[in-house]
Amino acid sequence: MTDYDSQGDEFVTDFASDATTLDESTPETPATINQVSPTTESNNVNTKAHTKPTESSKGLNQIQDSDLIYTSEPQGATRIVLNETGVGAQPPLSVPGLLGRAVANYPDHVAICQKKEDGEWKKITYKEYEANVRTVAKAFLKLGLERYHSVCIIGFNSPEWFYSDLGAIYAGGFAAGMYTTNSPEACLHCLVSSDANICVVEDAKQLEKILQIKSQCPKLKAIIQYEGKPDKPGVLSWLELVGLGNSQSDDALNSVLETIATNECCTLVYTSGTEGASKPVMLSHDNVTFNAAAIVEYIKLSAGNDLSVISFLPLSHIAAQVVDIYSVITLAATVWFADKDALKGSLIKTLTEVRPHVFLAVPRVWEKVHEKLMAVGKQTTGLKRWIANYAKSTSLQHYMATLEKNVSEPYTYRFVRWLILSKVKQAMGLDRCMVALSGAAPISVDLKRYFLSLDIPICEVFGMSECAGAHTLSKPDDFKLEGVGRTMPGTFTKIVDPDEDGNGEICLKGRHVFMGYLRLQDKTESTIDKEGWLHSGDVGKVDPNGFVQITGRIKELLITAGGENVAPVPIEHLVQFEIPVVSNAFLVGDKKKFLSLLISLRTKMNINTGEPLDELETDTKDWLKSLGVEGIETLRELLEKKPEAVYKALQVGIDRVNTKSISNAQKIQKFEILPADFSLPSGELGPTMKVKRPVVVKKYQSLIDKFYD
Repeated sequence: MTDYDSQGDEFVTDFASDATTLDESTPETPATINQVSPTTESNNVNTKAHTKPTESSKGLNQIQDSDLIYTSEPQGATRIVLNETGVGAQPPLSVPGLLGRAVANYPDHVAICQKKEDGEWKKITYKEYEANVRTVAKAFLKLGLERYHSVCIIGFNSPEWFYSDLGAIYAGGFAAGMYTTNSPEACLHCLVSSDANICVVEDAKQLEKILQIKSQCPKLKAIIQYEGKPDKPGVLSWLELVGLGNSQSDDALNSVLETIATNECCTLVYTSGTEGASKPVMLSHDNVTFNAAAIVEYIKLSAGNDLSVISFLPLSHIAAQVVDIYSVITLAATVWFADKDALKGSLIKTLTEVRPHVFLAVPRVWEKVHEKLMAVGKQTTGLKRWIANYAKSTSLQHYMATLEKNVSEPYTYRFVRWLILSKVKQAMGLDRCMVALSGAAPISVDLKRYFLSLDIPICEVFGMSECAGAHTLSKPDDFKLEGVGRTMPGTFTKIVDPDEDGNGEICLKGRHVFMGYLRLQDKTESTIDKEGWLHSGDVGKVDPNGFVQITGRIKELLITAGGENVAPVPIEHLVQFEIPVVSNAFLVGDKKKFLSLLISLRTKMNINTGEPLDELETDTKDWLKSLGVEGIETLRELLEKKPEAVYKALQVGIDRVNTKSISNAQKIQKFEILPADFSLPSGELGPTMKVKRPVVVKKYQSLIDKFYD
């Protein structure tokens, strides 16, 4: 093995020559290349990627000798290219090296908190955290985990999930999370494609899925259930796993740790499959530890300050991993686990108990919070309503002035923030929140504007599994409503084939770019080019100040019969905001003369299964009554009776959306109400609540065809 500094000069020259991108440590200049004009090398000293020839390193943070930009082989390694200064110049860290550093510096800081049945929080220090990971790693080795094989994990967020994930990495294998909503067939795909030796499941429900397909997994050697006592033969309980690990010496584990390299794969993240079959994304140690370091540096957080984060988003998604696991360890912060039913209503209780300093949610969660706050607002009358509206208006005016770089804080803003808005945030559990993040899917501008009125700037993150989480990021004091932030330090952005408005495919480069898709060389080569640029498939542009704006996905763009490209998501967001009873809006019209819209109204949900019910939500019923429509309790009744007032009100809302269209081709001409809302169980939504467009089109093709008959 050789050090990262001994890599070839040829690649360094190529990287530096096209890197007119600027490190975002200089925010006044955009970190972007725009291929519409010749590139010139930046005068910023932070822009040149380079390697420094030094002696070979060994130990936890060593680097495997490699000249490969990408690989699809499980035992493969890719080269690491450093910047001259900044976070991109920091020496690579392995995952064990990252946790080891936290233990060395903050052994007694609380790392993990989990609420027990008696309501008390059990706290685990960083010293105990690492000891638990090592115990699990030793057990995995004893059970037969082979190098470059995986441990698949399926279950809700918990300390055991963390220990299994990091234990697999410590033992020289891959951690591979599976969504709790996965079918047995989807689990089979993950287990087989990752060469899983071990599967860790949460409970009997998840165990049953694995047992159904176990016979088709020839490399699977052990199954562990971490909640409850398994009643199936051959399945280990968590206590049995820990006992097995404790009975082993450290010799085998230490031998494996000596061979771990920072530029080898440590974790597999499966794409959500919204656009086809799920693909295993290979992320190296350096990918995840660098991304966490870049995030932490960019939002100006410091280690050792007893910061808190709540873990509730699926850990099989890279966004949750990079925040809940890697950024938390980087900061020696504390992660608090929410209850299983967090997304069904209990999250607010955890928020008010923990009062996190960093809070990451997907747009659907922010939408739910908005809906609840709006419902409360409707019940407020008289002077209280006037005061609330005045406070929100004052806060929004302040932030809008901030966007214009008029950053002075008027007395009125300071007053309402202290007297009124601080109490609102306290009731939400966000009074200590330094950074409120939204990721995994686009969030609407109107929703961001609403939370600004509450003195909560939502910092949107743009990234993907293939860049280990984040690539651009907004900050509370540096954002743009229409944008997803600036390129993070140590990373680079360019726009390929921009049109006259500057929109083109967004490409990414840096130490966070993934290694490749496991055993999918063709797909890897079509995603990472020979210069190391990751082609995101997203369409967007970069403004003169370096803010990135996403306008759509290449595969989602609707191209009308007249040849105009239409990004559906911004229009769908506008519909949802203009008509609050609309749960989901779905734009269609590819290769058609005009655009049409499928609408799902808000109905109640089966809290146990997550399936939409036929009964209308209370606020939907209230909306009907406000229109003079009485006696309708269910969606079925609504579709049977088709009250004229309802369809007229929806049309008025759509007309308001159309007034904001940039062309006639982007106006909605027809709409129809769907017989059920989108959901995870029915397949229209992915695990991060992102709409699976091909599924919706296939399911409602006959209804779509009627628009154009």
